[in-house]
Amino acid sequence: MDYELIIRSIIEPLVEHKDIIMIRELPANSPKELVYLIVSENDDTRRLIGRRGIIANAIREVVSIAGKKDKKRIHLKFESFSNEENE
Repeated sequence: MDYELIIRSIIEPLVEHKDIIMIRELPANSPKELVYLIVSENDDTRRLIGRRGIIANAIREVVSIAGKKDKKRIHLKFESFSNEENE
């Protein structure tokens, strides 16, 4: 199953900068686990996480349900691109 495609289809309607989203699979501790890093602009990351992590937890729940079909535990991590601007 293409979990990256599933994650992208869930988060793209929620962000402004769809073309800048980066989703990468990270090494996991177990073959039954998958870890994905989602990197986006600062404002988009705030939208994806939501107040008190509500949106992020909902995204994790939906992706987790997709992973249960293949007996995989899927973990999502959210990060922002660093904006290093000289002021």
